[in-house]
Amino acid sequence: MSRAGKFLRDNGLTLVFGLLFLGALVGQALTGHAMAIEERVENGFEPVSLGRYLTSSEFAVDVAENWQSEYLQFSLFIVATIWLVQRGSPESKRPSQIGRESDEKQIVGAHAEPDSPKWVRAGGWRTALFSRSLGLTMLAVFLVSWTAQYIAGRSAYNADQLVAFQDPASWAEYLFSADFWNRTLQNWQSEFLAIASMAILSVYLRQRGSPESKPVGAPHAVTEESG
Repeated sequence: MSRAGKFLRDNGLTLVFGLLFLGALVGQALTGHAMAIEERVENGFEPVSLGRYLTSSEFAVDVAENWQSEYLQFSLFIVATIWLVQRGSPESKRPSQIGRESDEKQIVGAHAEPDSPKWVRAGGWRTALFSRSLGLTMLAVFLVSWTAQYIAGRSAYNADQLVAFQDPASWAEYLFSADFWNRTLQNWQSEFLAIASMAILSVYLRQRGSPESKPVGAPHAVTEESG
């Protein structure tokens, strides 16, 4: 197999979903632009160009509100599964393994292997930071996305307020506004439902060949086993 072929095979999951993401984002941009033109024409305004729409707060808030909810889902799930379990789900650890686990099981410090990441063998703050790097990165992306939603959402909200000859909202007013929390909570509830559904449905249902599922013949009570 050629080097390019090996790269595509070894990174297929990331590449395919990356392309799906780009395709969906382009589709959102085009359909959102069409809707923006329709709304402006109906209200007696000039149509907006695609370039201007892509740099508008209207587009930014729609993108950011979806991103923040997805990364909130992952950051919460990563941390919650340290301490919480769902017996029989491949998404969960065994009940006997609740907690941060031993250095030996985590291959940390004296138990690090020759090809372990350098910071695992370094000890001190570097090992501590690396040990939490996935959750912290997901949390950071969530906070950045949520902040972007807040900033862009206020701008879009105030634009609508001015069109309706209403007073614009201050930063504090928008933070506690129904618009901000409606945008936020309508995404959060779907992410929480998805996690709960995946955790419990994977106890009783199977998908042959997927690591997100137990082996087809595995008993329902078996936990932390993928097929």
